[in-house]
Amino acid sequence: MWYLGSAAFWLVLGTSVGEYIGIKFVSPDADHISWLSFGRLRPVHTNMVFWGWSSMAMLGLGYYVVTTVSNTVVYSIKWGYYSLILMNAAIITGSGMLMAGINNGGGEYREYIWPVMTLFAGGIVLSLTNYIKTIAQRKTREIYISNWYIVSAMMFLTVIVTVGYLPFYQNGLGETIVQGYYMHQAVGMWFMFFNLGLVYYFLPQQLNTPIYSYSLGILAFWSQILFYTLIGTHHFIFSSIPWWLQTVAIVGSMGMLIPVFSGTTNFIMTFRGNFNKIGRSYTLPFYIVGILFYFTGSTQGTAEAFRETNLIWHFTDFTVAHSHLTMYGIIAFMLWACIYTIVPRLTGNEPKQGLVGAHFWLALIGLLFYTIPLMVGGTLKGIAWRDGKPFIDGVVLMTPYWLWRAIGGSLMWASHLVFAWNMYVMFSGHKSHPDIRKEVFEKLNTIPFNAEI
Repeated sequence: MWYLGSAAFWLVLGTSVGEYIGIKFVSPDADHISWLSFGRLRPVHTNMVFWGWSSMAMLGLGYYVVTTVSNTVVYSIKWGYYSLILMNAAIITGSGMLMAGINNGGGEYREYIWPVMTLFAGGIVLSLTNYIKTIAQRKTREIYISNWYIVSAMMFLTVIVTVGYLPFYQNGLGETIVQGYYMHQAVGMWFMFFNLGLVYYFLPQQLNTPIYSYSLGILAFWSQILFYTLIGTHHFIFSSIPWWLQTVAIVGSMGMLIPVFSGTTNFIMTFRGNFNKIGRSYTLPFYIVGILFYFTGSTQGTAEAFRETNLIWHFTDFTVAHSHLTMYGIIAFMLWACIYTIVPRLTGNEPKQGLVGAHFWLALIGLLFYTIPLMVGGTLKGIAWRDGKPFIDGVVLMTPYWLWRAIGGSLMWASHLVFAWNMYVMFSGHKSHPDIRKEVFEKLNTIPFNAEI
């Protein structure tokens, strides 16, 4: 509960920063304060939503899933709180330093300096150890696939952060290669891997049906480990890094179609016979949107990796649209689905369905208003660059598309305010141990003995 509450706070604050810098595309002279400049606020926004919102929500949900599918209690509650404190301390300290101009140079998504990231990494290692020790004392013989994904994601994150921050090989092209590795592995082997593990538990539980195919889940697991770890350098096609390394990244990007297709098929087939439930549920629409964006966003990433398409789209706003399509359309929607599934069960309080619907539609419509114009404008800008048009022509070209970006971002931000209110409603009047059985028997006792049920 504390993890999810912290995550909701960082989501609202982090996207408020994103809302402000989105407005700066339309009104670049909104302020002249160095601490509020685009170059400083942009990493505050990305790191806050990556490490504060997504990561904390994932870990909080992970503490529930790991213990539940292991049929045991968490190994150490204290370690969980220590991890929470370390991660919050990292985000508070890191955000302040970024606004003050103290950062890790040009490393995207690793702008926190190493002492700050060490705090965050310490929290991750504590929770990883906690998870493993919890699984070790499980009451079940097998380890359910959710725990495969969750523990693997945390193991990969420790490797990713270590590789991203060790200084030995980070000069010249070495830093470029490490940047591609760090940036892409953080998205695919941390956020995506962990969320897939959550969905493998929460979706079947919410549908009250088993996962369609355990084998497809295993195929997706191992093929993602095989291919995703190769694709970081597809962001640096036509750069000075070795041509063979660029080619390996393109081949790995093609290979990613295997886990994406198998994972999507698994989730959609789990819905088989249950699609009629979507209209009567306030959680299932979040699941189905997350799954659909998982397929489209991931397939789009493969399409961007080819040399011809990379030549047009890379370094344009198309990349910005793609990153939001994945981190927001997949990760955020899946997290919201899981949160709306479990928090009412933990607290005994449900949010108003109308407000959950408002959250859903504001977020979805806002995301579409944000991404589609940027994809169109980014494509036109890339074509203009290829044809040798001056850079400033691309800036002028993007003006109306940036307006749509600001409108879409505003709707997304508004949805987060609604989500925060829903969290408050679910958290308020918290019942630590809701007695569901008592309520069920009370209702059963009101039914006449000979009534048809």
